[in-house]
Amino acid sequence: MKREKLKEKAEYLLETAGIEINGKRSHDIQVHDERLFSRVFSQGELGLGESYMDGWWDVPNLDEFFYRVIMARLQHTIQQDWHTMFELLRAQVFNLQKVSRAFEIGKRHYDVGNDLYRAMLDKRMTYTCAVWDNAANLDEAQEAKLDLVCRKLDLRPGQRVLDIGCGWGSFAAYAAEKYGVDVVGVTISKEQVALGSEMTRGLPVEIRLQDYRDLDERFDHIVSLGMIEHVGKKNYRTFMQVADRCLDEKGLFLLQTISSNISLRGASPWTHRYIFPNSMLPSIKQLGSSLEGLFTVEDWQNIGAGYDPTLMAWFKNFDANWSQLKEQYSDRFYRMWKFYLLSSAGSFRARRIQVYQVALSKTGIPGGFSRSRYPTAAPRKAVARNGEPGEVTDRK
Repeated sequence: MKREKLKEKAEYLLETAGIEINGKRSHDIQVHDERLFSRVFSQGELGLGESYMDGWWDVPNLDEFFYRVIMARLQHTIQQDWHTMFELLRAQVFNLQKVSRAFEIGKRHYDVGNDLYRAMLDKRMTYTCAVWDNAANLDEAQEAKLDLVCRKLDLRPGQRVLDIGCGWGSFAAYAAEKYGVDVVGVTISKEQVALGSEMTRGLPVEIRLQDYRDLDERFDHIVSLGMIEHVGKKNYRTFMQVADRCLDEKGLFLLQTISSNISLRGASPWTHRYIFPNSMLPSIKQLGSSLEGLFTVEDWQNIGAGYDPTLMAWFKNFDANWSQLKEQYSDRFYRMWKFYLLSSAGSFRARRIQVYQVALSKTGIPGGFSRSRYPTAAPRKAVARNGEPGEVTDRK
């Protein structure tokens, strides 16, 4: 199809989303290279993302552009090339998250640079969805989320907690400081181990470079925040079996995950290539099948609406600190990272994807799970090792 016809088709589709090519509104797309149209219609999301990285188009409010595109379901009308289909087929046939590939996501995403994440995230470096009820800023919203997790687990001083996919240790540090527990965190990122160990120094926290499948020890409770997205559907059952063998009979497993509204075969080709290699979002159906016969679902809460403001806060921080970061990262990286953060914000704004917190027990809680744990509480004081309220003074 000739370029003029493709442009006309693009104009028609975008009009249904309230977007104009080279329009004056902040969500209108500004096209700098008209080869964009053939690239997008032949390559879908991959072509859209790569052409943005190449500077072929811009939108002042990229997040709002994606919100409108997704609400109009335009992503379902674009053709995909053979490479895109091959990637989806490869994810369907092969186990892209097998043990030999386990550390690839760490090297390619989480090890990209601690300076980047320090500039972008909250003071505790929490790289998951925040809870914004009664929060005035990102720091407060992330602490509210961490406290919500601790309250759902009903943590008590002296308990031993496992954090699968611990990141830089934000939950581990918070739980140790505020609830007096011991925490073992595992991650597949060397950079997270290095900085996380520094940030939790002086606390009863151990951060290990370890694949979740190698875990075989008992804990009072288990938490996993935003890690199962890297596990892959061929390994969901294995992940749940590991949690089952490591969890005390009376303990709770709190799982937080981004989730697709439908069961997927793999990640989008652009996301797989540039952001999260070998990752995919589980659906409710896939999660349910994986835990069947192992756990009782005590509680299932959707906090996904909070990811839109979380991602917008991350981009604001990233953009504000770019003058320092650009000495280490290219302009193409800036456009890639901007596309990642703001397209994700638009997706959550459109409620295309969710974030679930699922509380799981092995045998069922007598009398049931108490929802009185839900209300946002006042900031919790630090807990001393004897279990009495006090200040933790040995943190660096």
